[in-house]
Amino acid sequence: MYDPYFLTVCVIAVFLVALSKAGLLGSLGVVGVPLLSLVMPARDAAGMMLPVLLVMDAIAVWSYRKECDWSILKIMLPGAMVGTLIGWVLWSFVSDSLVLLFVGVITVLFILDAVFPIRKALVGLSSPSTGWGRFWGAFAGFTSFVSHTGGPPFQIYVLPQKLAPALYSGTSAFFFAIVNTSKLVPYFFLGQLSVSNLELAALLAPVAIVGVLIGVYLVRRISARFFYQIAYGLVFLLALKLIYDGAMGLLAGSGVA
Repeated sequence: MYDPYFLTVCVIAVFLVALSKAGLLGSLGVVGVPLLSLVMPARDAAGMMLPVLLVMDAIAVWSYRKECDWSILKIMLPGAMVGTLIGWVLWSFVSDSLVLLFVGVITVLFILDAVFPIRKALVGLSSPSTGWGRFWGAFAGFTSFVSHTGGPPFQIYVLPQKLAPALYSGTSAFFFAIVNTSKLVPYFFLGQLSVSNLELAALLAPVAIVGVLIGVYLVRRISARFFYQIAYGLVFLLALKLIYDGAMGLLAGSGVA
């Protein structure tokens, strides 16, 4: 049904996202859709990943079921719902090439954020006001809907509040569990929850579960510094390829190329 290369890329992508959900790799989970875009259309990759993410969310919510700052969620979730609706509306008007380009640009920004103090500068300018929370909540909802990359916008608002690590992880787990659940209906009507996507998601669900459990076990025991150095370099090259493919697709569609 699936060739070895296809399955290998899918397993690696899901495993990386699962480790990120457990807190081992920080925001590296945003590479899930870009990596899957090597073997399937970007929007299909987003659709397939949604059920897998919900499996991860369920484990994370259970692990942090008693640790969540609901006051933050009350501020951010209304904005996130607006961002989700915007993503739904725009989804029908964009091509696969544009999605590839968008995902590639988001990924490059993520890498630059990891190398340079971009997010730290934004965090320094931010304050835990309701308006600021609504804005970053909407941004997180939109990027989460399009490519499951809502982590960095969420962190820009929440990190300055210096929550205890477990409380931060629990708040993040509940936020994305709610946001991802809200995406089910739009994804269904957009045809992203197709039988083939659901079959692949079911096949990869055990990888997601094992990845989260391994991440929870390792997060307190190892340093991921070397892994970050290698992973960021590979992800940067991957992002450049996505930008190139997306740009070439847009040019071809416009008759320029």
